[in-house]
Amino acid sequence: MAAAESESLFSLDSYHVSEELGFILSDPLEELPSYYQPWMDIALRVPELVHSHELRFHINKMPLLSSQFLQKHRELRLAHLALSMMTMGYAWQEGENNTVQMLPHNLAVPYWEVSQRLGLPPILTHADAVLANWKKKDPNGPFDMENLELLLSLPGGDSVRGFFIVTLLVELAAVPALRSIPVVIDGVRCGDTEAVARALEDISQSIHDMTDALKLMHVYVNPSVFYGIMRIYLSGWKDNPCMPKGLIYEGVQTEPMEYSGGSAAQSCLLHCFDELLGVKHETKSGAFLTRMRNYMLPAHKKLIQDISLQPSLKSFVQQQADQQLNQAFQHCVTKLLDLRSYHINVVSRFITVPAARAQQLRHQSQGSEEEMVSRAPTALEERGTGGSGIMTFLKTVRDQTKDAFLPETSKETKHQS
Repeated sequence: MAAAESESLFSLDSYHVSEELGFILSDPLEELPSYYQPWMDIALRVPELVHSHELRFHINKMPLLSSQFLQKHRELRLAHLALSMMTMGYAWQEGENNTVQMLPHNLAVPYWEVSQRLGLPPILTHADAVLANWKKKDPNGPFDMENLELLLSLPGGDSVRGFFIVTLLVELAAVPALRSIPVVIDGVRCGDTEAVARALEDISQSIHDMTDALKLMHVYVNPSVFYGIMRIYLSGWKDNPCMPKGLIYEGVQTEPMEYSGGSAAQSCLLHCFDELLGVKHETKSGAFLTRMRNYMLPAHKKLIQDISLQPSLKSFVQQQADQQLNQAFQHCVTKLLDLRSYHINVVSRFITVPAARAQQLRHQSQGSEEEMVSRAPTALEERGTGGSGIMTFLKTVRDQTKDAFLPETSKETKHQS
């Protein structure tokens, strides 16, 4: 009986989620087999080649390489990252005005093959730019801002590093919460109130630490650079007025395809917490969040789905009527609400405020930083890089989180928030 029980315990192992790094790819490769050097030579130079308007020229004359020599998962991840960076640079080299209708076959075909093998779409995703795009300067040093750098970058200088590395540190802060999810699930299954309460407190602390990590955005990312330079390279070709028809992947299919740009909604973390705590989203925002799961690695997406199939934690908490458990659950929802509210604050500073400034500045003479903001893509004003009307979406998602509170105290807690 004991053996059968241990087999049925919920474990992160089968979902390629590590106890130390969570969804982060451990030890990403820095180099591909030498056959793929033509890719890496260009991918490493994307920012400078975009700046000199030569990236499309270099990609157009790149050899068509077979993806068959990519064997290991880490090789596929680095290849996907490199091809993604080249694709974003190729599409947006000239900003919003001179976009392309077709990705050339020497980039599109291997990109499609690598994407199919990984189960990712052929566009830059959170799984590429954040989870598989880091190395330590000192291999034995800490996993922190000073000791981390990107493998590949996009136009925007230090702010690009800041944006992706801070996001990586938010992922790292979530690891204790991820480790506690199986404890909650198994505790609910076997009725262990105390274990569930303790694990929920650990999750609360971890979500609090995620919010603290997110605060580093204000230190390491310049809002004018994010809004005026970086954002377009994170944008996709779905729900984007600059590329209303999508993009043809030459040699893959003749019809254009549409994919969303990078979005925080592509991180598995909040999806996992929502499923665990029973946060339900309304139709429109729920549909966008569900669609973002197609931009995750299949094993990670499956974890979210499997959490959603477990017995309801909220019902368990209500049935137990245990004060410590009630408080632990409420505390968890409060911390998730705090994180979402803080994310709104960040987005306001990096998108809404610069968007308003851009409109003013178009009618005035401009200094260099102002110029950056005023030249930002007008079609993207007030939109997230994933294509959503961003403030409405984030506020709706935050407000839905409040509905997860236990009924008897929900009024009072809503009032506080």
